[in-house]
This record gives sequence, structure tokens and C-alpha cells, in this order.
Amino acid sequence: MILETYLKNNNKNLHQMHLITGIPETTVRDINKRDLSKWSLSYYDAIAKTVGKDRSVIMQELEDLKKSQSHSPIFGKYNLENRRYIGNKNKLLNWIADLINENTDGATFFDVFAGTGVVTKKMLEKYDSFIINDFLFSNHIIYKAFFGKETYNVNKLKSLQNQYNGIINNYSDDEYFSKNFGGKFFSINDAKKIGEIRTLIEKDNSLNQREKDILIASLLYSVDKIANTVGHYDAYRKKTILKDKFVFELINPIQTSNKNIKIFRKDANELVRNVTADIAFIDPPYNSRQYSRFYHVLEGIAKWNKPKLEGIAMKPPVENMSEYSRSAAPQVFDDLIQNLNVKYIVVTYNNTYNSKSSSSKNKITHNEILNSLNKVGKTKSFEMPFQFFNAGKTNLMDHKEFVFITEVR
Repeated sequence: MILETYLKNNNKNLHQMHLITGIPETTVRDINKRDLSKWSLSYYDAIAKTVGKDRSVIMQELEDLKKSQSHSPIFGKYNLENRRYIGNKNKLLNWIADLINENTDGATFFDVFAGTGVVTKKMLEKYDSFIINDFLFSNHIIYKAFFGKETYNVNKLKSLQNQYNGIINNYSDDEYFSKNFGGKFFSINDAKKIGEIRTLIEKDNSLNQREKDILIASLLYSVDKIANTVGHYDAYRKKTILKDKFVFELINPIQTSNKNIKIFRKDANELVRNVTADIAFIDPPYNSRQYSRFYHVLEGIAKWNKPKLEGIAMKPPVENMSEYSRSAAPQVFDDLIQNLNVKYIVVTYNNTYNSKSSSSKNKITHNEILNSLNKVGKTKSFEMPFQFFNAGKTNLMDHKEFVFITEVR
């Protein structure tokens, strides 16, 4: 299925390849099933026409993709990028990676606001050491599950998967999850299963920490796949008939045995004062949407501390709020930049500060970003048109994604 993955990375799909090249869709899907070693040059030419790249570039990128896939043991359904997350960089990864490769050098990569973690995954082949950080509890567990070093027993995980999928009632759980989220974000029965599985994981003393992290991360991905939302948990669809559709699927951890990886869940402005790296990749939350609130259901599953919930969306008491989503964001960003101990700073940014939606408006402007970066070095600017998530209030016809790369003095 490497063709489908490659096209997705280049903002295309199998159907679009059929439309652009005129190749029958059944043939395109047949190519997708074949091993790369059995492809003819005409296949590469068709892909070149679809994505607008030279054949030689495509051949190299496909080989690199095949190599990266071979490094991960495939026994589950979900890869790191298979989740819904606002502001994720999946569709921009190749562009961002090319810019970093062409304009920086070094051996240590610092993903300061790692989010889904896909940028770190993309750069695994290039660097020896990584520092991964995010302030969400759910992301922290996901990083440890995918990038961790501790060994795990695949047969044990598969056996537990079968056990979890056979659950028909909650015997161990206290119904906290089903009472709060059943009939809202999930069907009643699915909510009971989710709560039961999370409780079983918590109580299972036979698991080492990596196995526990893998199972919780797998639960987070499985939950997110079927949640009755538009991709976040600030609200749920109220007119939807909820059906039982939860299936517990495992993730595919990434092979990182030859890499030095440190994983943190810290305030970024505090962490940068205590670590050094060659390249810092910075993609902070720019608007007023607080990720700890947007993903509170996943945060609750990760922490499993069962706080009292309130409101229509059943949110916990306010905690873990980002200063980057408040009016002080320009000063906080400037403080971050001034205290980084790196050779290169790579910042991604999108121009939504003129949005009609108050929650989509950036708290930091384009000029404020550049002013902070130019204080510490010489900055290059790159841009690309990009489709931005919004709630429908804003028609962002001129939306662009920017990458700023600063060589620190």
C-alpha cells in the first residue's frame, strides 16, 4: 500500500491519480498492491504526472518511504500519523523536511511542541538524537509508546487485544466513563467497553511500562477513530444516532533502537533553558484554542484520575493551559527564542490572524515572529498555500503556511 501512503503525503489520492493520468482506477489500485520492486517505469511516470515531481525524485522518495516502513514492526492497525489533530503537519511533511535538510545541519533534533509527533518521525533517518516535548498527557503517552526503548511482548499485546474486543460488559470499571461520555461522544455500550479496557490496563501488574503505554496509546487511537466529533472534543454531534462501532486496535511502535531519544512533558519555555540541540523545530499553538480543552476526553483516558466533569461537553476543571493561546503570546514566544541553545531555529506559522472567527485568530503576527527570530540570527522565509481547519466562519482564500529558518549567531 506504499503508493497510497506516498500520494497522501503529497496531498493526492488514488482516485485523483486515476483522474489526472487517465489510468483506470482498478489499475491504480492494483499498482498500490504490488511491491515496489515489481513496478515499471511507466508507474513512476504516472505518479510524476500526478504529484508534479521528476521521476528520479519520486523513485528516491518511494525508496526512502519503503525503508522507513521496514523499520517498524507491523502488527497493529494504527501508525503514528493515523489520528485527528488540529494543526497537524501531515500534508506538509515533505516540504518541511526538504527545507530543513537544505538549510540546516547537525545531529540533534529538538521537537519543542511535538503535537502528533509526525515531524520527529519524518526526521528519524537524518538525526542521531531527538528531544520530543509536548504538554498534553495523551501526547506524552503516545510518544513513549511509539518512540520508547523498553522491550515489549507482541504476543501478550495481541492476546490482550483479543480479550478487550471480547468485552460485553464492564465488570472492573465503576462506569465513570460510560456515565459521563456514553450517549454523547460514544454509544453507551462503546463507552462501557472503553472504560472497562482502561481500568483493566491500569490494574494489570503483568505489564511493563512500555506495554502499558502501547495499550493506552492504542486505546486513544481506537477511541478517536469512532468518536462522535468533528475531530476534537470541544463538542459532540447532537443529532447523530450513536451506533456501537468501537474496536480495540493496536498501534505500530517505531523501531528506534539506534537513536538517542529523550521524551518530556514540560512547559516549553522552561525546557529550552535546560537542553541543547542543533535544530529546534517550533510549531506552537497560535490561536485561542486550548488543546487541553479540545482533547479533554483523550486527556482523561490518559491520566485516568476521574475528575468531576461539567458542562455539555463534560469537561474537567481547567488545567494545563497554554500561554501561547493568550494575549501574552508574543512575549512568551520571544522569551522562548531568546533562551534556545541551538544552531538553527525552524518555525512553522500560518497567516490566520485576520480570521473572522475569534478562536482562529492568531495571537502572534507574522512580523512579531520575524522580529523575535531576527534578534538571534539571520532568517530565511518560505511559504506555501495550504488548506486550514476552521469552523466555517472564515473563507481563507489566501491562507499560507510559512516556514522560517534562522541560523543563530
